[in-house]
Amino acid sequence: MRNTAMNPVQRGKLAIAAAAIGVGLLSVTGCGFVNAQQTTHQYSASDGIKADLGPLQLRNILIVSSGEKEPGRVIGAVFNQSGNDVTLTVSGANGAQTEIPVKANSETYLNDTADAAILSTAGVVPGGLTPVTIRSGSDSATINVPVVDGTLPEYAKYLPSTPTPTATPTSTSTATTSEAPAAGH
Repeated sequence: MRNTAMNPVQRGKLAIAAAAIGVGLLSVTGCGFVNAQQTTHQYSASDGIKADLGPLQLRNILIVSSGEKEPGRVIGAVFNQSGNDVTLTVSGANGAQTEIPVKANSETYLNDTADAAILSTAGVVPGGLTPVTIRSGSDSATINVPVVDGTLPEYAKYLPSTPTPTATPTSTSTATTSEAPAAGH
């Protein structure tokens, strides 16, 4: 019968190899343990923001404008989870305000509606965030909403049209001469 017992040197080599394999496995699989998982962090995966106000859920909300002091159109979606029709009021810079009616247990897509939700001024230059107050009934909150311009083609069609100045007619004096027709002609 043959003795298969290991000598101390062989046991030491085996322990070092096992430790190296263990450290290697921990370094490969340990990434998920120390780093935050994106699937557990909720965020808006769009250019707009999300906010909840009582029974209203606002999704992908942003303002499209050509400049800080220019009109801005609010786009996105508003979901009403209540059994009552409600009105969402959006108040921005310099007293700019718009109202958005939302039917009970329904949604309103602000990029599809004929009655665009327009603020008289965007409040910040495109690329910035502007604070707006959203209000429905007794619920209100202030949120920072991104402002974009028409540089991206998907937003160009939502730019509010600014009225073009019309030329006002100016009175010009025209000289009238009254000449008598030549005799005999």
